[in-house]
Amino acid sequence: MPSFTQIAAFVTAAATLASANSMTFLNQDETTRRIVFTPSAGNAPIEPITIPGNNQAKVEFPPSWIGNAYSISDGAPDVPGMLAEVTFQGWNDLTYFDVSAIVNPSDHNGVKQMYPAAEMETKDKATVSGCLIFPCATAYYLPDDIQTVTTKETDLVVTLGNSASDLAARETAPKLVPRNYVLGKLSA
Repeated sequence: MPSFTQIAAFVTAAATLASANSMTFLNQDETTRRIVFTPSAGNAPIEPITIPGNNQAKVEFPPSWIGNAYSISDGAPDVPGMLAEVTFQGWNDLTYFDVSAIVNPSDHNGVKQMYPAAEMETKDKATVSGCLIFPCATAYYLPDDIQTVTTKETDLVVTLGNSASDLAARETAPKLVPRNYVLGKLSA
């Protein structure tokens, strides 16, 4: 019979796995991509990963991690493109995320969309940032854009590259919040 200590260790480990922060990067075409992570000040660095074409990779993040990721296509220079920005366990314990075109709006081959993993099989995603086809109305182009999306989930999906099915932009409007809510400032 297991001891109380063994049961407590198992419950703690299970809770940690259930609440792990992660992003699954889905590479939707034949291009190999390197994913570079940029933590915000005071957050742990995350090692870059390489994802072969038509593959995926899951990356786990420490609690309350804040930062972004961008992709570099095989053979291309290391120039940040569309950013997959995230705050795990932000204000009110929510996950805040958006696809930002502020740094390089001409990147139409890197980061495309971000959404909770629970919506992976859903055709019309309700909690999504980014575009199937750029430009679109659901990416972050200017610092004051209201394009940040929130979820209670801590497992996100980030799509990369151009899927053969990305023929038209998404029509479902996501629920967006102003940037000051991300920062914990409650006034609009």
